Amino acid sequence: MLRMDTCYGVDKSRGFTLIEMLVVLVIVGMLAGLVGPKLFGRVDTSKVKTTEAQIKMFRGALETFRLDVGRYPEQAEGLLVLNQTPSEERARMRWHGPYLDQDVPLDAWGNPYQYSLPGANGQPYALYSLGADGKAGGQEIDADIGVLPPAR
Repeated sequence: MLRMDTCYGVDKSRGFTLIEMLVVLVIVGMLAGLVGPKLFGRVDTSKVKTTEAQIKMFRGALETFRLDVGRYPEQAEGLLVLNQTPSEERARMRWHGPYLDQDVPLDAWGNPYQYSLPGANGQPYALYSLGADGKAGGQEIDADIGVLPPAR
């Protein structure tokens, strides 16, 4: 005998109605709206911390380079000299690199680190990231991070 709640052998009492699905989607959307900004705020903070850690790594490599070669890398050599033998004869003979375990990384936002001579406040070099916006200056996550250059 054919029951009234089945149609062609399919039980209609199982599954969700369109209204139930819409209610669930609205609830999920509201939760994402509340939780999402907090998670994205943490992503920005973690990128700043990652960039700060990489700058510390670079500073150690630059100091080791200076101890071996007797100077910091020239501005034209940049950070690449930490992994590539310098072209200058005297520096090439004293170079004991590579000073980094990997190629020179980009900052957490995918931009190259800035290196120049001299740095601000008597620092021998400037080594910094331009922050999230990739432009000099800025506030919060857009601020420059690292050993900054002299004010211009």
